[in-house]
Order: sequence, then C-alpha cells, then structure tokens
Amino acid sequence: MNKAVFFDRDGVINKDFGYIYKQEDFVFNEGVFDLLKFCKEQGFLLFVITNQSGIARGYYTIEDFKTLSAYMQNELKKKLGFGFDSIYFCPHLPQEECVCRKPKTGMIDQAKKDYDIKLSDCFIIGDKISDMQAGQKAQIAYKILVGKAPKKEIRFITNIHIVQNAKEIREVMHRILH
Repeated sequence: MNKAVFFDRDGVINKDFGYIYKQEDFVFNEGVFDLLKFCKEQGFLLFVITNQSGIARGYYTIEDFKTLSAYMQNELKKKLGFGFDSIYFCPHLPQEECVCRKPKTGMIDQAKKDYDIKLSDCFIIGDKISDMQAGQKAQIAYKILVGKAPKKEIRFITNIHIVQNAKEIREVMHRILH
C-alpha cells in the first residue's frame, strides 16, 4: 500500500487571489518547492484535491482548469524533475451536494482507489476547515491547516497541526516522521 500527501491548491500550492485560472495569476507560494521535494524524498505520492466551483459559476471552463494544471505540472517538472502524481478537482457548486466537493471525501476516495493508498499513513494539507473535515472523514492520519481556524471548528478534528507557511508544514511533517 502507498502513502500520500493530499494538497489543496489555492492557498497552499499557490497564492489564492480568488478563482485562479490564468497562468499570469498563478504564483507558487514561498517554500512549496522545498516542501514537495521533502515529501517526495520521504516516499509519498503527491495529489492535488481542489474544489473549483468557478467552473460551475461560469468564471472559467474545465479546459481552462486543465490548461492551468498542465502549466503548474510543467513548472514543477522544470524546477524539481517531477510533478503531482494526480490532480483531482470538483467543478460543482456547494449547493449541488456532489460527493466530490470537500468536506466530502470523493476526491480522496478516488485517489485511494486509483493508487492503493493507506490513509492512516497520509497527510492532508489545506487552508480551509473543509479540507480538514474531509481529511477527518476519510480517516487521514495527519491534518495540517495553513492559517487560522476558530477553536469550535477544529475541536472534532484529531491530529491537526496549525501552521502559517510551507516551511512550518515541512517542520511539522519532519517531526511526525522522525
């Protein structure tokens, strides 16, 4: 069985300016290259799981999303020699009640099926409480929240670590793994 790190995209991998779909608006967050390299060196598969309701809202198309994803992957391959193992996305609105939109676990479930993942050996990294809730529901062992969360929203989430940036994510992962 494999182990993986599940990354939210906007706010974790890149700066979140709201509904990012153009290359010129895609800016990698500081420290993300070192973080991805560290994760790969530890033997983790790397996945993006991202809610992209901008598609359903008509702000951009699935093709726009795929074009930007290809750009991100190419930039990572140029810089690191590898990209994400897979990118999963939910194009639906919150009110559509689909199974893939975080905090539901559809994207995680699909990755588990596609790659034979042992979720008790995995991490999920996100900047929203819905990322942490998805990780909790899927029984992912370690949850890392970038930013702030009200105490009442995280009280039912186990093994949660709150950090401010990619460097701190790497430090937390290093402590857990070693």
